[in-house]
Formats: sequence, structure tokens, C-alpha cells
Amino acid sequence: MKKLIIYIGILCVLVITNTACDESFLDEKVLDRYAPESLNDRLGFDAAAIGLHRHFVSMLNTDQDQTLIGIWHVGTDILWAPSGRSNGDSRSFFSYSQMNSLDPASRKTWSSLYVLINNANILINSAENNNPTGMNVEEISAFNAEARFFRAYAYNMLATLFGDVPLLIEPLTAPKTDFVRTPVNEINAVIEQDLIFATEFLPNAGSARHESRINKMMAHQLFAEVYLRLGKPAEAEEQASSIIGNGRYSLVNQRYGVNANGPGDPFSDMFIKGNQRRNQGNTEAIWVLEMENPADIAGGGSGNPQQRRLWVGGYYDIPGMEPADSLGGRGIARVRLNNWVLYGLYDELDMRNSAFNIKRKLYFNNRGSAYDNIRGQEVPYGKNSEFTLTNGNVIKIFPADTIWRMAPYSMKWGQFDNRDVFGYGMWKDFMLMRLGETYLLRAEARMLQGDLAGAASDINVLRERANAPLVNAGQMNLDFILDERARELLAEENRRMTLVRTGTLVERARRLNGTSPLANGEIETTDGLQDFHMKFPIPQSEIDLNKDAELKQNEGY
Repeated sequence: MKKLIIYIGILCVLVITNTACDESFLDEKVLDRYAPESLNDRLGFDAAAIGLHRHFVSMLNTDQDQTLIGIWHVGTDILWAPSGRSNGDSRSFFSYSQMNSLDPASRKTWSSLYVLINNANILINSAENNNPTGMNVEEISAFNAEARFFRAYAYNMLATLFGDVPLLIEPLTAPKTDFVRTPVNEINAVIEQDLIFATEFLPNAGSARHESRINKMMAHQLFAEVYLRLGKPAEAEEQASSIIGNGRYSLVNQRYGVNANGPGDPFSDMFIKGNQRRNQGNTEAIWVLEMENPADIAGGGSGNPQQRRLWVGGYYDIPGMEPADSLGGRGIARVRLNNWVLYGLYDELDMRNSAFNIKRKLYFNNRGSAYDNIRGQEVPYGKNSEFTLTNGNVIKIFPADTIWRMAPYSMKWGQFDNRDVFGYGMWKDFMLMRLGETYLLRAEARMLQGDLAGAASDINVLRERANAPLVNAGQMNLDFILDERARELLAEENRRMTLVRTGTLVERARRLNGTSPLANGEIETTDGLQDFHMKFPIPQSEIDLNKDAELKQNEGY
């Protein structure tokens, strides 16, 4: 991805060289972007494909509203919202009574996905019509397949979250104001055809290039999820099995990497910066978006990823505490794990609940001399406390400080750079697909087919790694599998997408994310949730601009 700027620079030089003396130079042609007519060689195709990755990354990054990335988790079954910390774009996703057609997060989601689709359509169209020079059929098909993967990914999100949506399979070359909503079964047919093509023509995983670019195994993983949404569990099982039986991937069961000899466990090792990629020892990784700190590598990352600030506790704001690598760096606790997750989800010895994965206890760590007499003492939780420092000053800890600032938090997004203690951007990789989820997808597919023993077998592969009690066929149902997904994929998966896909968002959010006994004005819990909130509203701005046809709104909005 860091090569994008180089590719763009070279392409711009070629464009200027080839047009400077051309009599038709003043003709209106699109030469400053990757329009279909400018994609005629490998350089252009490669830059366009990398551009898809760059836009995809931009959908995961936001520094304009740190709460936007929270919409995939708040208001589901795993999180509460600290009062005043999860306002902005995420508010209507837990205070559902405020959700309406003007919702900014729905609009941004819609817009970003359609930009991804149109950019993918440009590359698909060019691969099928431009006859690029210096490339054979296999190479052209691979680029086509990469674009189709992203188009399928985007349409899968749109169909899951919005239902019927406009279908675009050709590049837009002029403003269009007559969109209509295409029935979701037709959208699904395009997704299925795109992924059939992708799984056939994408390159195999294995080379350094195809670890960070889209390959067959990533397409199989997406296909498994899509088939589950479509109610085709046998096909979903087949897709997941193609990954599990591939022989290339294995669960991480041993310590490895940059902290192999330090405190930790195999599960936590996967989420340490420097350990997330396959070439860094992560045998479980299927799709990792590789991010580099722009301070170290020009063009290495884009935006300012805010995941750490969302998930990691705001302990830095407590007297006697300062940001540290062992605590995940400087977070601001935009979200708080709810009581079901903290006290009801995990078995006692489950590795996924270890102190290296969910930070439950904090100890005074400020290195200032005034804190010499309390450094290393546990910070009290849930009660009024006073501490006299070596300089005679008194600091006070209140229950409100611990309700959200120091409440237990996931360490998966922890990252610390001592050059940037404030930590505005989180510069670590995004692990988007891994083998642990593949087993969960296959377990769900098997359960839906009545193969409860097979489902339990897949679940037990994960539970054995986690040192959790093994389960039997009689325990297998959708609720158990969704619980296991929370245990394994907490803070990783798009929880909202999972619950909407399985039709369980409303029931589970009401049952597991109700009123907090700790609220006292510090925690906001889910309220106003109704059945129609399973779908996002169609953005009102899209309806208003669509003056030549009716773009119908979803029910309830």
C-alpha cells in the first residue's frame, strides 16, 4: 500500500509526457484519476487496485468523529456508552429513539460503500474491455477478481444493513438522479457471482505480495459469511472448509514474536504490534491490513486510526496513572464493556479473559517522585479512596472514575509509541480475518444443518486453545455460537453486522445490554430499540437528490 504514491507519481509523469504535444490536449478528458480510458497497462491497474485498498482503509479510520467506528458495537449486546463519551455519530446507535433518516453515520456508511463499488466497477470494466498492454489473461483476471472481491464486500454490507439498495455494476460517468432500490435477492446474486469469480481467479496466498493484497482464502472467508446470510449453510460450510483444510493456516497455540519471552499468552501475542502478520509468525492470519506509521515510512498509513482511543480505558486521567505500553497506551474509553461480557461471558480460566487480553486491574504507575509511596499499589475499584503522596498532597479516587475510565477493557487495540505519548493515531495493523473466525463460521453452518456434533467439534478447537471447558453437541444452538463469537472475536468482529445477519440484534441487545446497575448518570445503556432498527435508514440526502425516481425509505424512518 505504501507504493501507491510512487505509482501515482509515475502515472502522472507518463500522462504529461504522452499529452504535452498532442493537438487534442484541450479536449475534455479525465487524466487525473483512474477512469476506464486511463487503465491500459499494469502500472495503471496496480495503482487502481491499491487505490481500492486505500479507500477501504479510509472506511476504518476517522479522526473527525472518533465515535463513528463505535457504531458497529454500541447498542448491540457487548457494550455500554460512557455518558458524554459516545455522542456524535454513534449516539443514535444506542439511544435508538434518536435514529432518523438524517443519521450521519448511516449516510457516511452508504457513501463510503458506494465509492468503493464505483471504484471497483472502473477496474472491472477496464479488465473486461480495455485490452491492457503487457498483461496476460491470468493477470487481467486477477485484477478483475480483486475488484470483484471489494464490490462483493461492499454490497454484502449494504444488503445486510439497508436491505434493498440501488445496484450499480457499471462505472458512473455522469451524475445520476434516478436510482431505485433493487430487490435484495438480485443484489445477492451479484455478490455470489462476484465471489465465484474471485475464488476462481484470485491468486493463492503465499507470496509476500499476496499476503497483504486480496487472495483466494480471503474470498472464501467472505463467501462463507455471505452464504450464511443467504440461508445456504451447506455452501457456507464448504467455503470455510476450503480454508481449514488448506493446510496453510493453524491456530496460534504457542508463544511467539516480539514478546515471546515476556508476560503474556498465545492469544494475546496475536494482537501485539509486530506480531500480527504472517511473516511475523502469525499462522492464524488470513487478511491483515498492514499499516505503517507515516513518521517512519512515507505513505505508510492514512488518516489517524482511532481504535485504541475507542477501546482502551481512560486510566491516564486518574491521578497516579500515566500511559504505558503494558496498559495499551493512551485510550479515552469511548466505550465500556457491559456487565454480561465482564462477569457472565467467560469461564474463569479462559485465556481470552486473561489479564493480557482484558485488563481488569490497574496499579499506580506514575514515575514522578511524588508517587513513590503508592507506585505499584492496586487502584481501588468502585469505592471512595484517598491517598497521601510523598509530598503531602492528597489524591482522591471516586467510584465514578472507575465506572468507565478504569473499567476493564480489551487490549486487542492497545498500542504505544513513546515518541507520541498523547497517541492521536493508532499505528498498528488491522487483522480483519483469521482462522479463529473460520471455525466459528463453520460451526454455525454445521449447526444450521443439524450437525451438532460437528459444530461442537469446531467450537472445541477454539476452547481447547483457550483452556476453556469443552462443550458437547447438546449445547449447540445459535445463541451459544454467538456467545462464543463474542468470547473469541470481542473488539475484532463487526458485532452489529453479525447480529443483523443472524436476525438477533433486537433480542440480544434487549436481554444482555439493559439497564446498568452502575449507571448513576455515568453510563448510558441501550434504549428505544425497536424491530425496525435492524435496518439502517436510507440517507435522506440520497432521497432528496434522487429527483427523477423514488428511492423508498426503510420502514420506521
